[in-house]
Amino acid sequence: MIIRDAGPADEAAWRGLWNRYLAFYATDLAPQVTAATWTRLMDPAAPVKARLAEKAGRIIGFAIHLHHPSTWVTTEDCYLEDLFVAEDARGSGAARALIDDLIALARARGWARLYWHTDKGNSPARRLYDGYVAPDGHIRYRLVL
Repeated sequence: MIIRDAGPADEAAWRGLWNRYLAFYATDLAPQVTAATWTRLMDPAAPVKARLAEKAGRIIGFAIHLHHPSTWVTTEDCYLEDLFVAEDARGSGAARALIDDLIALARARGWARLYWHTDKGNSPARRLYDGYVAPDGHIRYRLVL
């Protein structure tokens, strides 16, 4: 398995996985939101990036992350916003490989922390995440503006 940055040639594969990710969360996004997300992912100046898991020449998963300053540390934090592995590739170690890759990337860039959220009912993901760190007790609040 190869973990690498997403590039322009990966758009169709990423969109296929992205659409399945949105379906998993029963979410519809306007096409312009998906288009803007891809544009950001390809913009070298944007802090939002995607790492891809590739196996046998096929993109099987992604980890979309962004780094940002924090008031709690002197360096930056890394937020893993979206993690998805194709249904037929689950159990292959791709999700773990994507997280391990982000840990290594964050350490190499001097970022202080890696953090993420998941749905409390997403038991398979929580089993994986609990192997890294215990939940910190925070509850997310989201106000749509």
